[in-house]
Amino acid sequence: MEKSAENKIIEDLLPQKFGKQGTIWVISLLAVCALGFYAYCRQLYYGLEVTALRDYASWGIYISNFVFFVAISLVGSLITAVLRLTDVHWSTPLTRIAEIIAVSAISFAGLIIIVDMGRPDRFYNLFTHGRLQSPIIWDVIVITTYLFISLLLLYFPLLPDLKIMIGFKERNGKYLQKLYEFLGSFWKNKPEQFKITDKAINILSVTIIPVAFAIHTVTSWLFATTYRPGWDSTNFGAYFISGAFLVGAGGVLIAMYVFRTHYKLEKYITDEHFNKMGKIVVLLALVYLYFNINEFLVPAFKMKKAEEEHLMGLFTGEFSPIFWFAISASMLVPILILIFKKGRTPKWAFFAGILVVVGSWFKRFLIVTPTLLHPFLPMHDVPKNYMHYFPTWEEWAIAGGSLAGALLVITFFARIFPIVPIHETIIETDSHEKA
Repeated sequence: MEKSAENKIIEDLLPQKFGKQGTIWVISLLAVCALGFYAYCRQLYYGLEVTALRDYASWGIYISNFVFFVAISLVGSLITAVLRLTDVHWSTPLTRIAEIIAVSAISFAGLIIIVDMGRPDRFYNLFTHGRLQSPIIWDVIVITTYLFISLLLLYFPLLPDLKIMIGFKERNGKYLQKLYEFLGSFWKNKPEQFKITDKAINILSVTIIPVAFAIHTVTSWLFATTYRPGWDSTNFGAYFISGAFLVGAGGVLIAMYVFRTHYKLEKYITDEHFNKMGKIVVLLALVYLYFNINEFLVPAFKMKKAEEEHLMGLFTGEFSPIFWFAISASMLVPILILIFKKGRTPKWAFFAGILVVVGSWFKRFLIVTPTLLHPFLPMHDVPKNYMHYFPTWEEWAIAGGSLAGALLVITFFARIFPIVPIHETIIETDSHEKA
């Protein structure tokens, strides 16, 4: 490749400073995080009394957010591991986007669990008195493992890019230059270094797939091992994994469009990327739709009393508007959009990605809340507010703050590091020119 072409790629893909829109975006996210922090301070001071959580609806929006974060984090293993191991080269511009979504999501999944505890000062009991018989301990182990592997998969491919960015000392500024040197000054672009990192990335890619399946299966077991209508299912592991693949792919579609538009990356995140990712989303939506049919059709056919109340609450009752919106938004409408080639253009794919992510969040809310409000033993002699659940403003603020925090992590990462791998793009471009 000519030096000028290589320099052009580097110039295009180096991190860019926030413009006016970026500054407004960051300030808005910080404001939401600040409101969430204030709400959490109120929760710490007054206790969980400020929430709508009660004896029956004891999880609510916090655990819904946790399941959502765990789900969307699976995109890291989908894009980075599965497509890398199958030698799919078109996904190169998307790998770092997928990994940073995975890292930010799984980090805030852990934080939201601490919020749900009510007494964070007792968190250490998890380590001093944890029991391996508990699915909660299994979840802690696999989440920690998944976060560690995801961080390594994010860091190793970044090393050659750090070497490139260290060379732009005047552009970087004092503090960023120190950060780049701290993270990558040992990298010399030597063949033996590339050999070691390539081998490490392949090992991590193989390792993260069973860990990713484990994290979603174990999370599903937190529900399935609890004897309640709607959770008493052997289908839950596959149901969670298929849904996680879908929402993760939807999140990547959104990020692709945002970065392509605001960072002018049309040459690197092309229409063909949207076309192929759109096809993947259609496939994943069909798979998840199958598991949804399986999840609801069998208990609906049996119609045992407790299951009947739960299902009728979803299909025609209190939760039916949310249920049909979630099913339509996360699966049916995106399939109808993306199954056609015109629907896999950037703007339509972006719209479909938003539908998938929003619908999937409400789907996680429906997994948690309706079941808690329909126990096998009917509620008797309890206050009326125990029979219903709607989050208080504190819960909405904390949940919104956690979502804004995850977006802030992605935003600042894109400001500090190249969101599209520079070195890998140069190699891919060079190989295409030689071919």
